[in-house]
Amino acid sequence: MAADGRAAGYARGEIDDDLSNLISRVALRDRKAFDQLYKVTSRKLFGVALRMLKDPAEAEDAIQEVYVRIWQKADRFRPGQAQPMSWLIAIARNLSIDRLRRRKPPAVPITDASDVADSAPGPETMTAHSLERARLDHCLSQLNARRAEAVKSAYVEGYSYQELADRFQLPLNTMRTWLRRSLLSLRECLKENAL
Repeated sequence: MAADGRAAGYARGEIDDDLSNLISRVALRDRKAFDQLYKVTSRKLFGVALRMLKDPAEAEDAIQEVYVRIWQKADRFRPGQAQPMSWLIAIARNLSIDRLRRRKPPAVPITDASDVADSAPGPETMTAHSLERARLDHCLSQLNARRAEAVKSAYVEGYSYQELADRFQLPLNTMRTWLRRSLLSLRECLKENAL
């Protein structure tokens, strides 16, 4: 059993090395490496986009954008700091999130507008949201300023762990630890300050 685990780990390491090598070659504008990278990763990245977008045609469009982004940003990949497949998945995930944000609900014809109920929250709901927001702001202010900024960037603005690690110039695992501990602190603070 141990031998199998070592063999699987070794195979995983070889795959990561191969992907890292392909990404490095893509950074040097090697089209053959880009074609090979597409062949070995497109199915996985398409699956990521499809799970998020729920539309095969839109997922295909998103994948085209993903590979344009990979071509443009391959020089930003740091083999020692990130797993290559994780880096590629983060690109697919972030572009899918961008597409989801750009989606707009279908327009209602003006003749049907009078039949549409007002979806704006009522005064009670707005007050409750305002109080919740104040509680959250209070608890965020209890965190270290950089950690609070990282939490907002990750969970409000949708930045990936890798993007945050790069932005704060920290190792990826340190950023994960920051976010996990910050969320635990927020949860405790929110419990203590329950309405």
